[in-house]
Amino acid sequence: MQTNLSEHAKTLARADEAESILRSCVHCGFCNATCPTYQILGNELDGPRGRIYLIKQLLEGEPVTGKTQLHLDRCLSCRNCETTCPSGVSYHALLDIGRAELEHRVERPTSQRLLREVLRQVVPRPAVFNALLKAGRAFRPLLPDAMKRKVPARVVAPKPRPAPRHARRVLMLEGCVQPSLSPNTNAAAARVLDRLGISVTAAPSGGCCGATDYHLNAQEAGLARARRNIDAWWPAVEAGAEAIVQTASGCGAFVKEYGHLLRDDPAYALKARRISERARDLVEVIASEPLGVLRTTAGKKLAFHCPCTLQHAQKLGGTVESVLQRLGFALTAVPDAHVCCGSAGTYSITQPVLAEKLRDNKLDALESGRPEVIATANIGCQTHLESAGRTAVRHWIELVEEALT
Repeated sequence: MQTNLSEHAKTLARADEAESILRSCVHCGFCNATCPTYQILGNELDGPRGRIYLIKQLLEGEPVTGKTQLHLDRCLSCRNCETTCPSGVSYHALLDIGRAELEHRVERPTSQRLLREVLRQVVPRPAVFNALLKAGRAFRPLLPDAMKRKVPARVVAPKPRPAPRHARRVLMLEGCVQPSLSPNTNAAAARVLDRLGISVTAAPSGGCCGATDYHLNAQEAGLARARRNIDAWWPAVEAGAEAIVQTASGCGAFVKEYGHLLRDDPAYALKARRISERARDLVEVIASEPLGVLRTTAGKKLAFHCPCTLQHAQKLGGTVESVLQRLGFALTAVPDAHVCCGSAGTYSITQPVLAEKLRDNKLDALESGRPEVIATANIGCQTHLESAGRTAVRHWIELVEEALT
């Protein structure tokens, strides 16, 4: 695609990257065929190709308005289009660049600014989030239906974690909201890894991975969180931890981006690259181990929802399904398994109408094979799907741990 960046755009830190991505797009439109928002809205500007044109116009200095922002905001960042694209367009990177510049060019309505600031102050802070969640549970009967559905009525309490006893060691991210919403997930992961001869220690807390800030266009704040995490994890990496494990694929996808996002930071480029190289989704660790050690009883009949951050961002589609089948679980077929469920970080809060439509479509597909339970690999997807009050949704590692003999 022919591109002529404005003089201002040429001064942006990622100008060369943006121009390269724009030039790689041949505007074939294959991306629209798999874009969730385009499928629902049928508007060219609510598909990847249209959004690329909007970002091109922005970076070439043409006028932009709140309408431009609306179409970019509606993007889920699911990266389904990247899996589809025959030209290898790095759409998510271009979207980040475009959104950041647009945030400086178009002032948001006060209500949107307030909502985004509240999300940034609450979601990345486990103590604050947990306190508000407890209050929400206490007053759940009094809440409006829309809010009530977002507050889980109960959670599975964690069982004790095994003490470190193996030579092999990994760090595990605790997460921001997962300890409150699904506190047994990391405990179950630690017990399964212990069976495989791998000891888990909680990663020293540098705070949130940075994804929430970054994807709400507070990109410098997100990168600052990334740097704090690198500083917190670095001593353990140097001491021999073989991996930094994430049980939430959304966190994993962002940590694996540290090396790219901080590649021009002289103080952090090398460390960021090494951290990203050691970042592993839980299934990457387990899939490479001798699963015969994990003797399991017959597993439940389940449908697996593969999060976008697992299949499109981390390119691990089919990996969890393979592990579950090897362990004796019966998996039902899921039509259109590549389509986003609508969770997408904070998207279910900032774009609730589209998010609920996508959620209900996804549940129809997941439930079509009549599973006993739905499994997933990301706390955001788990909570979003569960909010419909239909088939129970669990993290897949909890189902594995329950089936161990």
